Amino acid sequence: MNNLFEPIVWYIVFLFSVTLHEAAHAFIAKLGGDDTAYLGGQVSLDPLPHIRRSPFGMVILPIISLIVSGWPFGFASAPYDPSWADRYPRRAGYMALAGPASNFALVLIAALIIRLGLIFGVFSLPTSIRFSDVAASAQPGIWSGAAFIIGTIFTLNLVLGILNLIPLPPLDGGSAVTLFLPEDKARSFNRFFQDSTFPSSAFWLHGKYSI
Repeated sequence: MNNLFEPIVWYIVFLFSVTLHEAAHAFIAKLGGDDTAYLGGQVSLDPLPHIRRSPFGMVILPIISLIVSGWPFGFASAPYDPSWADRYPRRAGYMALAGPASNFALVLIAALIIRLGLIFGVFSLPTSIRFSDVAASAQPGIWSGAAFIIGTIFTLNLVLGILNLIPLPPLDGGSAVTLFLPEDKARSFNRFFQDSTFPSSAFWLHGKYSI
């Protein structure tokens, strides 16, 4: 990256996107009857409760990966009650889907802003599409920075949403699989991974890992 603006934008977008992702998990869990994350302050768009829970995954690792590769990589989690998930496996499945759904909502919002920018002549199609260059500025000044920010929101959340839908624990898609199973088999599925030799933090802490 040629200046500090781009990595700062990448990190801020990463921080906000992951915070929204985990807050969505926590909010849907609360609606479903589990207030574990709510009591931990994670039904919030304030990143501080999420950072306190995962300082390495939300601060240290993303900054290091930005310096090394120019791309933020990290993880976060929101707590949940495993006994609640065992009683209500479908509710736990919806909780799992809430995180990626929040990221796809940001993708749609960013796409709408890009579309409006094209209509009103402040954005243009880039000559080549890269991770954050899905829109270009048609006018000098602040619109160049705005195009980069919106493009970063679009791309990072698209990757975050798709990655977390992969149906393998500890990703969110691994828990969402239970929505397609009878309740007894869904319970067995959850218990298998809770009792497996995988790292317990990946399965007893919802929100899973987020890139």
